Amino acid sequence: MSEPEVPVMAPADTELDQQHGYSSNKEAYLRRLKRIEGQVRGIARMVDEDKYCIDILTQVAAVTKALHAVSLGLVEEHIGHCVVGAASEPDPQLRAEAIDFKVKEATDAIGRLLR
Repeated sequence: MSEPEVPVMAPADTELDQQHGYSSNKEAYLRRLKRIEGQVRGIARMVDEDKYCIDILTQVAAVTKALHAVSLGLVEEHIGHCVVGAASEPDPQLRAEAIDFKVKEATDAIGRLLR
């Protein structure tokens, strides 16, 4: 007798027709990222113009803080949408596996942010 096959959760980039948790706030995220992009170009210009190093570091800190805010928002969206969505799986075994998978994704992402 063979063991039952355990379903494997698809990685996030292969899930088709999936509405992501951030979708309802996509435009706000894009605006924030474009603003951050402009800040980064400003930092490059400061370096090119030989501005004072502390002034450049101040701007780098501001960009870092802005990116962290975007990251935290995305983590919150993932937990509120993807993890909660996994909890709505009707099959108890699949539900447990889906929740574990989505929580692990979030934990790994948070770990990358903290490095």
